[in-house]
Parts: sequence; C-alpha cells; structure tokens
Amino acid sequence: MSEDPTGVAARVAAVRRRIAAACERAGRRVEEVTLVAAAKGQPVERLCAGVAAGVEALGENRVQEAEAHRAALAAAPPAGLHPAGLHPAWHLIGPLQSNKAKAAAELFDLVHSVDRVKIARALDRELAARGRRIEALVEVNLGGEASKHGFAPEGLGDTLRPLADLEHLRIAGVMVIPPPGDAPEASRPWFRRAREIRDELAERPEWAGWRGLLSMGMSDDFEVAVEEGATHVRVGTALFGGRR
Repeated sequence: MSEDPTGVAARVAAVRRRIAAACERAGRRVEEVTLVAAAKGQPVERLCAGVAAGVEALGENRVQEAEAHRAALAAAPPAGLHPAGLHPAWHLIGPLQSNKAKAAAELFDLVHSVDRVKIARALDRELAARGRRIEALVEVNLGGEASKHGFAPEGLGDTLRPLADLEHLRIAGVMVIPPPGDAPEASRPWFRRAREIRDELAERPEWAGWRGLLSMGMSDDFEVAVEEGATHVRVGTALFGGRR
C-alpha cells in the first residue's frame, strides 16, 4: 500500500516508538512485546492499513466480527497482507461463550480471555476435533469487579490446576484489565500484581516450562504495562482512532 488515507500507518509507527521507549526505560528488548491491534468496531480499510504497516496480530472481541474481518481481509490483497507476505495472527481478546467455542477453535491463534474452566475444556475439545493446538491466557479479575470477566486471584493456582492437563489448549500466561483510573500510573500497581501472579504460577510444578505471557495495557496505559513486563499490549484507539 503506497498511501494510507486513514492515517493508520503513522499511528502504528508512533505507537511502536512509544513501546520502544518504554522498553528502553525498563531495560527490555522491544522484541519481547507483541502489539495486538484491537479491531472491535473498526472498518476493514483501517485494519488493512494497520496490517500493511506491520501490525502482526489483530485482536477481536467477538467471534462474529472476527469472521467478518477475516473474510474482508482475505478479499482485499495485497492491502490485507503483512509487508513480509504474512497474514496477521488472530487473537481473541474478548469473552468467549461456550456456544462459540467451535468457531473460536477454527479462527484464533491465541485466546487471551479464558475466564472459566468450562470454557477452556470446551476449547480443548473443539481443537482436538480439528487436530489443532493453540495457546491461551487465563483472564484474572484483579479488582473483583462485577462488570468484568475472569478468575478470582485468590486461590488461583488451585483453580487452574485442571487446565494443566489439557492436550490441545496450552495455558501460556495471564491477561488482566485493571480497574479504571484517572491516569496511566493508576494502572501500575495492578500490572505489578499481574506480573506477580504470573510468576507465582510459574513456580508451581504443573506449569513448569510455560511461556509466562502477560497480556495487559491498552491505549491509555500500554507504556506503563510494558514497563511492568507486558508481553502483549492490546491497543485500539491509539492505532485506529475512534470506532465507527
């Protein structure tokens, strides 16, 4: 794509510079952080522009919208292709209902939002039926907010123990959405707690050798998240502008 009338390419570059600066402050390598472009409510031309600008992963909140976006990008080459000739990875970053597990098992490369043992088992069954293996993160409701999904942090290790035996869905880390704050710094203690939870799980024998991924941070606070150890940041508005 030689031109980007949407302005997305410039915003992608700006976000990447901010991620790089946060990595430098934290003494991290920029390669440790995956930028997941949150696609909810975005028109396909913006998504195409983001992928053409080098975004490696698109994050979807709903299975149905992911299906529509994938079909639209597939019908729009070469704009829908990564500059290296690769299609983007597809990540589920929103909650998943049991009746959508079959479609999710076909669509996604990484699920950030496993919030119940039941959902993990349903995904594992559907993946087994398709001969697929993917990774997933467990969503932890750090603030105990009724409006959010996720496992309670208390007793998390014992709650998650059954998931270590799944054969096709590999639990690889933790995802969090902190309670809202007045400034990005308000998220820092929540992000630190998420990192602690990730590290506490890593010490349990059933999770020996896991990757320890940490999905946290959105448009308002992703730099703080990177400073606190995020491996995946889920950014929408800062990349694409407001939803249509």
